[in-house]
Parts: sequence; C-alpha cells; structure tokens
Amino acid sequence: MDLKKNDKIELYIDAVTSEGSGIGRYNGFAVFVCSTVPGDKIIAHIIKVSKNYAIGIIDKILIPSAERIESDCTVSEKCGGCAFRDMTYAEELKYKLSRVQDAISRIGHIDFKVEKIVGAEEINHYRNKAQYPVYIENGKLEAGFYAYKSHRIVPCRDCRLQPDEFAKGIKAFENWVKKNNITSFDEETGKGLLRHIYFRKAFGTGEMMACAVVNANDIPDRDYLVSELQSAFENLKSVVININKKKTNVILGSETKTIWGSDKITDVLLGKKFVVSPQSFYQVNHNQCEKLYSLVAEHADLQGSETVVDMYCGAGTIGLTLADQCKHLVGIEIIESAIENANENAQLNGVNNADFICADAFDGAKKIEKMGLQPDLVIVDPPRKGCQKELFDVIETMGAKRMIYVSCDSATLSRDLAILKEKGYALKNLIAVDMFPRTPHVECVAEIIKEL
Repeated sequence: MDLKKNDKIELYIDAVTSEGSGIGRYNGFAVFVCSTVPGDKIIAHIIKVSKNYAIGIIDKILIPSAERIESDCTVSEKCGGCAFRDMTYAEELKYKLSRVQDAISRIGHIDFKVEKIVGAEEINHYRNKAQYPVYIENGKLEAGFYAYKSHRIVPCRDCRLQPDEFAKGIKAFENWVKKNNITSFDEETGKGLLRHIYFRKAFGTGEMMACAVVNANDIPDRDYLVSELQSAFENLKSVVININKKKTNVILGSETKTIWGSDKITDVLLGKKFVVSPQSFYQVNHNQCEKLYSLVAEHADLQGSETVVDMYCGAGTIGLTLADQCKHLVGIEIIESAIENANENAQLNGVNNADFICADAFDGAKKIEKMGLQPDLVIVDPPRKGCQKELFDVIETMGAKRMIYVSCDSATLSRDLAILKEKGYALKNLIAVDMFPRTPHVECVAEIIKEL
C-alpha cells in the first residue's frame, strides 16, 4: 500500500465510525474523514497514515450525499463536540440505531432486532451543562471547547448545543477578567488562576448556577463577578468556585466554595424535584432524560409490592422517579456526595421507602445479599466501561429475576449481555434513546429477564 501523508485521493464514504467520522476505502485500506456523510464522494487530503488505517480531511466534495446538509455552526469542523452537523437528523438516527444493532449482534452474539430509537424534538440548545476551557492573552478571554483529541481550545461562545444564555455568562466572566487582570491556568507551568468556566441550568425550573474552576483558594473581586452574573442570568441561584490546584486535565477539584446564593440548584424531572450541585452526575438533556426514565418505568412495570435495587444510582434520579410504584427502593452509589444528594432528594419529595448505601456496586450488592433482601428488579446505570463482571454473580445469587440496564455505550452493554446470557438471563426488550443529538453518543434501555 503506497498511501502516504499529504496525498490527495478520491474517496467514496460508505460508513461511519463509532466516533462519527466517515469511512472510505482506498484499494481496500480504511480511511477515516471527519465531517463526511455516507454517500459523499470526495477528494481527501491524507494527514496521517498508520499500519491499519489512514486519516484524512476534506479537500473537495465531488458529489455530496443526499443526506448532506450545510453545518449551522462555524466551528463544527474544528471542535471535538459535534460529529453530525453535516448530516440530516433522520440519517443520524438511522446510523445510531444501526450502531446499537451491530454491537448487539457482533459483540453480544445475540439474535435480537433493535427496532426503535427515540429521537429528540429539539436537537439544539438542549444541554443543561457546559464546561468551557479558557485561555487569557493580553487581558482578552477566550472560551470554547477542545479540538478533537487535543487540548487546543477552539473559541466558541454560541455553541449550538448550549442554551443561549450561557454566552451571556461568558461575557460576565470576560468583564471580570478585564477588570481584575485575571490570568488563565497554564498546564505546563501549573501557574495562572482561571481554568474553566462552568454553567448548569435546571430546565424544569430555569434556575442557573455559575462556577469558576480556579487554581487557588479564592478569587479577587467576588462581588463584581456576582454582579455581572446577576445581570447575565435572570434566574441566577448559585455562584461557586471550584478549587483545583493539581497539574491534571481533570476539570473539577474536590473542594467547592459557595460565594453567593445556594450551593445547588433544583430541577424537576417527571414531577419529582432534584437538587443539582456542581459535582452531581445529572443527565444533560432534560427532555430526553424524561423519555429515558419513562421507558425505564414502562419496562419495570411495577405493581407496588416490589423491592427495587438501583445500582450506580448517583443522586437517586432513576430510582426516586419509581419510588411511588414500588414497596422498597435501595440505591447504591460509591460517591459520598451523591448519596447525600440522594437522601436530600428523597426528603425533598416525601419519599419514605428509600434507603441509600454508599459503596461501589459490587460491595453494595454484597451488603444487600447479607441483609437477606431479594430484589424483584435490579436497575443498573453504569459508566461507559460497563459493569464489573463479578456484579452479575451477586445479582444471580440474590435471585433477581428481572433487570433494567441503562447504558451509555452499546459496546459494553453488548459485552455484559453476553455474560448475562451465560447465566441464563435473556434480552427481552431494547430501545435506543438519542440523548445527545449531533454527537456520536447514544443511550439504551434494555429489559432483561431470568429464563426458567
């Protein structure tokens, strides 16, 4: 194969990677090109060649795909956030459904047809959270997002995924930066004050939180920053600083200080109230989250007499939306602050039949087993890496007959379904949910039953 860097080749795009790049074949050799759509015929400029694949960028579009549209974002080709700004939403949903189906068949080796994906009515301005990396040069603040697989900031204040008012919040920080000669954090030297600007919005109530992630114990001129943020956000409820003095690319540090208002905001999901703090895990798409949790409730089909165990429960959002429909809810979560939020959320909603255990999923399940509880339904909502294999041993030992698996990665879901199949558990239902329109990510809700 004689393909080399800086070559320009004709390429027909016929597939999409899990990260959203188009795939073409050059003499049988895979070439990945971002911002392309299946059906595109292009001239690709090769920027990297490895043993098994090459990476290119669009030099010229010869024949556009019937599903190609013009991007409505000026930085979509530079930013690492959206992958499908150049594709119709219908084609995006089609791709995501096929990706889930491919994982179930190829990784899980399960004969099951995934027939449905729940799309979004609103594919823009849906995110309730944004964390903007920043850099400041000659007193000028630039905030945006990292370019794909890099720490180079692409300036962007009016991201199509974020609420419009977040841009006003960045302007408030810009005014504070200018007035106080604020510096930005340098990853190489470990010096500089401001690392990230962070906003959260509770779509159910409209409440806003603003956070400055800083390389210090405090910030100068707090009152001026608060005043500017009050002018920017009509329903500002919380201004906090998060302290992160480590030389790391992890965004948030462990300590947060409230400098004005509350240390949290309150949202509403499916009629239940939930407190959201800076470090809470909380689904970023409010409307799609309600659809996701409604699907969980539908497949749970609770009758009021069941014991439900909610593993990886976070602040208790899934379980508490089901608490009225079961006899006893037990949530398990390893993060202590999330358990505190879960107990607060239970109290906020008058839920008296819920207990929350601070432990990882496996240890928490072992505790439940020792307590002699036999769950009628187990809900798991693990991180992207999926569940610990040993967890399924405990679930089986507890005699759980039914599971609901909420997944943010169909590949690890499929791997775990294969493990469960060996233990006699079968996939009964699976629906994909597009929680993150215009990005490559897709969620799934799987109903799993123990076969007799």
